[in-house]
Formats: sequence, structure tokens, C-alpha cells
Amino acid sequence: MSVMNDELSPALVMRLRAHDGNAFGQLVKCYERPMFNLAFRMLGNAAEAADATQNVFLKVFEHLDGYDTRYRLFSWIYRIAMNESIDRLEQHKRTDAVTDREEDVPLTSGARGPEELARNDQMHDLIQATLMELSEDYRAVIVLRHFSECSYEQMAEILHIPEKTVKSRLYSARQVLREKLCQRGVTAA
Repeated sequence: MSVMNDELSPALVMRLRAHDGNAFGQLVKCYERPMFNLAFRMLGNAAEAADATQNVFLKVFEHLDGYDTRYRLFSWIYRIAMNESIDRLEQHKRTDAVTDREEDVPLTSGARGPEELARNDQMHDLIQATLMELSEDYRAVIVLRHFSECSYEQMAEILHIPEKTVKSRLYSARQVLREKLCQRGVTAA
């Protein structure tokens, strides 16, 4: 079960609004890894993703009073993370900055040999590089569905688009991703 399905209790939200430091610590503990993963997949750079994740929680803290409890907390936080990532991408486009893609997302393994680890690293790098070639809209739906394991309903809520649009965009994104991977010599198993 993904973190997105483990919604935090309304009591915790009340404690957050009362600026309870322990409650905020619980929130960060629950959502930090998924927010980092989202930012990393969108930005392609671990240091940039870590900065984005910190900004996400700063914005959550600053704007918690504006959170509408009719909606799921994870959707609200994911939307902040998605917006933060997109803002950073736009900023890089405007400044035409060149970023180096750090490779410090460790693979944990017990019994895998060096050849398999090298193949996994190469495939990870290839997939991440290909993801970075997709438009932000396509990258967002791929990341939310396949890396964050969101349902179509959750994706629609996070992206503020109809579920039908999510499905259509995801279908198109998968087609483009498949085509780009094929161009790089990766074939479907």
C-alpha cells in the first residue's frame, strides 16, 4: 500500500494547524520520501530534489491554514510538490542553466552481483534521462502513476484535471516514452 492511501488523521491536521512541532515532524516523516521521489523524477537531480522537498514542507507549513479539509492532505501536498518541481523546471528553462544529474539514489541489494548492479544503474540512468525528455505534463503523469503509485482518481485530484484527461494523457505519455526508449535500444520484454 502506498503512502498516498494512508491518509493522516483529522486530529493530526488540527495539531498541525495549531503549529504542533511533533505533528509537523510526523507529517514530514510520512511524506518526505514520496515528495523527494516525485521531485527527483521530475527534476532529474538529487540535490535539486532535496532542495525542492525542503521548500515543499516550508510551503506546507506557511499555507496550512489555507488547506481545505474537504480534500485529501496528500493530494494538497503532492500538488505543492508538483508545482515546486514545475516552477524549478521553468526557472531552469528561463536561465538556460545546465544541471548535472547526480546519481546518489542508492540501490540496496543483498545478493546481486556487480554485473546486475551495473545493468540496473544503466537502466535507471537511461529511464531517468528519457523521462527528462518528456514534456512536464507527460512526465508528471508517468511519475505519479508508476513511481508514486497513485490511482487515476488521486492523479486527477493532484493535477486538477478530469480523470478522463489523466487516462488520455497517461496513454499518450506511455506511447512517447516507449518510442523514446525504443530509439535508445530498449525493447519491451
